[in-house]
Parts: sequence; structure tokens; C-alpha cells
Amino acid sequence: MAVPLSIPGTGTLLGGEEVFVIAEIGKNFIETEAEQPVAIYLANAKKLIDAAVDAGCDAVKFQTHVVEDEQLNIKMVSPHFKGADRYSWISRNERSTPPAFWQAVAAYAKEKGIIIFSTPMSRGAAQMLMAIDPPLWKVGSGDIFDYVLMDTLIATGKPIIISTGMTSLAELDGLVAYMRGKGAQFAILYCVSQYPCPHEAFNLATIEVFKEKYPDIPVGFSDHSIDGHEVDLAAIKHGACIIEKHFSFSRELWGADHKSSITPAEMKTMVAAIRAKEYEAVDTASFYGAKDRELEGAESQFRSYFNKSLVAGRDLPAGTILEKDMMYAMRPRMHAGPLGSERLHEVLGKRLVAPLSKFKPLTVENLA
Repeated sequence: MAVPLSIPGTGTLLGGEEVFVIAEIGKNFIETEAEQPVAIYLANAKKLIDAAVDAGCDAVKFQTHVVEDEQLNIKMVSPHFKGADRYSWISRNERSTPPAFWQAVAAYAKEKGIIIFSTPMSRGAAQMLMAIDPPLWKVGSGDIFDYVLMDTLIATGKPIIISTGMTSLAELDGLVAYMRGKGAQFAILYCVSQYPCPHEAFNLATIEVFKEKYPDIPVGFSDHSIDGHEVDLAAIKHGACIIEKHFSFSRELWGADHKSSITPAEMKTMVAAIRAKEYEAVDTASFYGAKDRELEGAESQFRSYFNKSLVAGRDLPAGTILEKDMMYAMRPRMHAGPLGSERLHEVLGKRLVAPLSKFKPLTVENLA
């Protein structure tokens, strides 16, 4: 049986008797292609928090970016959002959310009585968020191999929720073993990285697989579908104790995730159905799939866009003995170099044979 995780300072459990519902605001406070003042983004964020509270959600979650140690300045457009190249989009997100933004939204959520946390997309983003002392962390599917980030989050001792939309079963086994070895508290979300996700893409049998393989770990469902909430009820029936859904005022707004989000009215209906335990009677057959199936993330088209490689975090002279704070884990792996960020601990303590300029990739040939 899964061991519930206590969320510090909230009296709330992940994996307890009640399903934990997360309204994933993400970056949906950005609604227009034209940039707006930070005050507008803050007002939008507060309205979304109000809507999540009204819907009965347990928590609101954002996404936090620091472009310096996340995204290389390379022209790259993700398949799920053609509206901007990734470097421009991440840079805009950072400009939109200075430290004062996070202080204000955290204070507002506390005033409204709802848990607030975020997905830091890099070590730098996590360090910025520490000023608001979030009670838990979320790690997106593209960052679960970023051990620069993961080690930073584990060191806080707070619970970590991990999405699995860009991993294989074997890779997830490795991550679980790593986190257990570090004494981390964590939960796992079954996730399919499609935006929006059609119902036929789900294989909810995976939730049962997770519960059997990792019986002590709370298991949930991160859902990008928009056509009703039956799949979420089905996921709960098969053992999900956490439900995360993208949340927006309209799927017609401009931005990466609006089209994969549910509206406040839809969220309110879903939460009411969960609290009424309607999942007990739901027919799950059309979502179940097969327990012997590989995770969708093993072949996800997004892996090369969102996974990371190790690069120099500053100019490093020849002879440098590598330490963790000298390196960044950067996207996209297709351009960032041959050493994936999951190989961090293989290179720590190695010596550079030749000098390495900031943002240049680490290579086996340059290590002794």
C-alpha cells in the first residue's frame, strides 16, 4: 500500500483517502501574443486561482522558467506550439514572472486557502522559487533526467511529483531507484505527452503497473485531454490518487497550453464528480488498454526537444575539476551535446583536457 506523503505546512496528504486535484495553471496567465505588463499577468493569475478555489481544487500549480540555465539560444519550434520558438517563449515567460510575481501569487493563494506550487524547469528556476518556500515540487516529463535539477529538489526534503510522459519503463525504474537511494519523498503521475490528448491514446492499465511495481509510492494521473472527465474518473478507479489538469478560461486564448486545458466550469464539474465518488460506477474498458505495454514516452516525439544535455555553466579553463555548480543542464538535447543530463554523476570530479566556453557541450573526449 502506498505511503501517503505529508505536504509541509498544509495538513494535506498526497496518497491519502481523498483524491488530490491540481489545477495546472502553468503559463496560462499569458493570454495574448503581444506582451503585457507584469501587472496584467498577475491579475490573470489571481483570477485563475479564484476559479480553482471556486471549483474545489486542492492546489494550483504554475511553471517557472529561467532561460539562462534551461534553453539554448537556438531557433527551435516545439511541435505542440507553433506560436513562438522555444528560446523566445521561455525568455518571455521569465520576463513575465519576476520574483515579485511569485511572491504576490504565493501570498494570494495563501490568502485564498489553496496550496500553491510550481514546476521549476531548471536549477535556476528552483532556486528562484525557494524564496516563496513552496510546500512541494512538480517535475515535468522532460526534466526527470535532469539530475542537476533533481538533486536540487531532493535536497529540500519536500515531496516531489513526477510526470512520466517522456520516459520508458526501464528509465523510470532507474529514476525510482535513484530517488529511493537519495531518500526522496515522491509520487508518480501516469502521463501521455500529447496536447490535447485523444482518449484512444490512454493506457490506464499503466496505473496498475505502477502500483504493482512501486507499491509504496502514490500514483496519479496527469491528463491533457479536453473531452470530458470520464478518463479521470477511470484513472481514479484504477488507483490514481492525484489528478492534474491544465486549466484556462478559454481554449481559444494564445499560448502553449490553453488548447489542452479545461475551463473553470469543466473543472468544477469534474471535481464535484470526484468528491461524489462517481468513479466507483464508471466503465473503464475503453481506457484500460494492456498491462504489458511500454510507456508512450519511450517513443515520444518530444524527447529530443525537451530532454537536456550537460554544458559548461561558465567559461572553464583546461585542468578544471568539474563540480556540479559549473554545469548547466540545457535543452534541446538534439543541439545541446552528447552527454545527457542524467550522466551528471559520471562527470563530476573529472578534469577538463581542453578549455570549455560557457554553453559549450561537455564531451567524453574532453574529460580525463
